[in-house]
Amino acid sequence: MFLKFFKYFLIIYCSIFLESCSQNVTYSYVGEGWSKNSVNTVKFRKNAITTHSGYQFIAYYNQESYLVLGKRRVNNTIWEISQTQYQGNTKDAHNDISIVVDGDGYLHVSWDHHNTKLRYSRSNAPLGLDLGEELSMTGIQEDKVTYPEFYNLPNGNVLFFYRSGESGRGNLVINSYDLKTKTWSQIQSNLIDGEDQRSAYWQSTVDSKGVIHLSWVWRETWDVETNHDLCYARSLDGGKTWQKSTSKAYSLPITEASAEYAWKIPQNSNLINQTAMTADEECNPYMVSYWNSNNIPQYQIVYLKDNSWKKVNTGFRTESFLLGGGGTKSIPISRPDILIKDDVVAVLFRDESRGNKVSLAYSDNLESKTSWEVIDLSNTSVGQWEPNYDINLWKTEQKLHIFYQDVTQIDGEGIANTSASAVKILEVKNLN
Repeated sequence: MFLKFFKYFLIIYCSIFLESCSQNVTYSYVGEGWSKNSVNTVKFRKNAITTHSGYQFIAYYNQESYLVLGKRRVNNTIWEISQTQYQGNTKDAHNDISIVVDGDGYLHVSWDHHNTKLRYSRSNAPLGLDLGEELSMTGIQEDKVTYPEFYNLPNGNVLFFYRSGESGRGNLVINSYDLKTKTWSQIQSNLIDGEDQRSAYWQSTVDSKGVIHLSWVWRETWDVETNHDLCYARSLDGGKTWQKSTSKAYSLPITEASAEYAWKIPQNSNLINQTAMTADEECNPYMVSYWNSNNIPQYQIVYLKDNSWKKVNTGFRTESFLLGGGGTKSIPISRPDILIKDDVVAVLFRDESRGNKVSLAYSDNLESKTSWEVIDLSNTSVGQWEPNYDINLWKTEQKLHIFYQDVTQIDGEGIANTSASAVKILEVKNLN
């Protein structure tokens, strides 16, 4: 049905200058959010929006830097909004908010991190928006936290990934939340070890069988130019033990020498970090990123099929740029997100050359190397937005709901003089 939808979408709705694309897209207004940088829309939010038991949850900072939570019945246009008692340092775009709902319906929230102490709370009641006091998880390695990410497991438990330590000397820590005891335990204190010479910048996904797929690039210094290579690991037991795609067990921690290299990419390739992963119905992992092809950064997909790593270059971009330096960058294109159904692989992105709209590229046959179809889902610019969609809703109902906000990002953690902008959910209809 996914394939039929996209062919119908392209031919019928987008036949005349994409004018009628908007007929297949609706927006649900949530509230007014901080827009002076991209902290509400950075790619490494896991999650910006999520669905549990028919309720959709959202989190964002408002213009006064308060953490705001919202929920609604899926497909209901009315949101219940709650400004929490907590604020964040919104002047640093690293300090994003990540949310998850556990198997008992409790909302977990982590926010405001860039080499700072853990900030974490959970709701006082199932499906509630009122947060309790700030909590510790394990009390171990919680003083220099960056990039908090939550992941649901099929049994209702939750994983929490974060970097402990600074860029170039950071460790990947994984905590596990147990529903029965309602407590956290640390199951990995240093899953990927840069050996005080480099850092791993990762992305992860949990497939339908509960297998955790993890990929990462290495960075040699604080400078994004030193990103290189795409590595892979997976866990079949909730993150306790890890193996390569060949089922060979890793001896932990994973290092540059012991890592499995899904694709070799040299430094100075305009390789971006912290993008996205997904898995197909056979639980094969798919990783999406961008790096140079003929000196033009292109969205590229590395995936596992028949026990072999393959790469597809979407190849539709025509304009070049250079990545370099540290801090949050103002880049002409966004980091991508990825979704897959049957034989169709789709990439969500933003490109300045397309007017900084919410765009989608898709292919129904990666093996054929045919050109990708590209469409715009929004009619107007979203500034320096990066994509986040409701992964749980997509997995369960194949409904595509995207966090939408027009934001500005000045290179190197600059702050723009902008007013609050509307936080919305962009909903693509007729996916079933």
